[in-house]
Amino acid sequence: MRTSSEKRIKSYPFFSQEFLIQNHADIVFSLVIFILIGLMFEATAKTAILFIQPQYNISTLSPEGEVSLYHFGWKDCATIIFYLFITIILHAVVQEYVLDKVNRRLHLSKSKNTKFNESGQLCVFYLVSSVWSLYVLSTEGYLLHPSSLWENYPHVHLRFQVKFFYLTQLAYWLHAIPELYFQKVRKEEIPRQLQYITLYLLHIVAAYLLNLTRVGLVLLFLQYLSELGFHISRLFYFTDENHHKMFDLWAVGFVFTRMITLTLMFLVVGFGLGRAENQTLDWEAGNFNTVFIRMTVLFLVCFTQSWLLWKFIRFQLRRWREFRLEQAARKRAAAENGTSPRLKKIKAP
Repeated sequence: MRTSSEKRIKSYPFFSQEFLIQNHADIVFSLVIFILIGLMFEATAKTAILFIQPQYNISTLSPEGEVSLYHFGWKDCATIIFYLFITIILHAVVQEYVLDKVNRRLHLSKSKNTKFNESGQLCVFYLVSSVWSLYVLSTEGYLLHPSSLWENYPHVHLRFQVKFFYLTQLAYWLHAIPELYFQKVRKEEIPRQLQYITLYLLHIVAAYLLNLTRVGLVLLFLQYLSELGFHISRLFYFTDENHHKMFDLWAVGFVFTRMITLTLMFLVVGFGLGRAENQTLDWEAGNFNTVFIRMTVLFLVCFTQSWLLWKFIRFQLRRWREFRLEQAARKRAAAENGTSPRLKKIKAP
């Protein structure tokens, strides 16, 4: 599977930089097949299953019957690595069979091509993750019973769909780091992308390890839905620059998402967990409901949301100033030439 915008006929030496970039998806696919073949033999089946199936399951009785619940452990790293490989393969499929074909028709510049590929990949991920997280939230009953987000904490035992969701989320954001190399992302773009990759990993790991998976699911759904709107707007802008007004709709949703996120965190962590009877640190029981940890979590979320809002406000002010200056210049030119002013299209973020 080739992920570059043009299929190269030229062959490269084995294990050279260009060879790895051009054939990385095929190499990873071979590793996945190797792990799957391990399931066929009794001697290697137990090792292979560590990579494919989530570990640390226990069976408990419930009104619905016997239910398997899961908790986290170091063996989750093997499962994350396997689904990281799967994500790299899917990334290459979307790139080659969808985005590259669209790029050839649009004839975008190199900088726009990079942003188009980024938005295309993230649109697919955000759409799938938004629908998936909404399904999990509805089936687990968190939407109809908001108090379940903090009641009976710590939420050590997870259903299969919750644990699998978190493992695949970690796999996706970890895969995004080597993809910066495989996709030959421009050096000036790497720091920006590393920022949001690191933030996602930090928040997802914190929610998973601190047993805050329920509120984490809600926050991920809200964040992914907001980001989906942004990247859809950017894709439409690249196909037709007259669609820049879609960014205004996204801006409203962005601010609304920040408000809901902060309100929800103060409700769950500050109010719900703050009123819990057991507020002692207990590693074995998975209870991290202490004043220090709650304040740290609130500070982390508030700092992140404030930083995102600050970047958003700076961008909107810069965009507004550029628009006003361009409008004034067009009016002066129109007054001198006696023609009606035509405004320049606003540059997409």
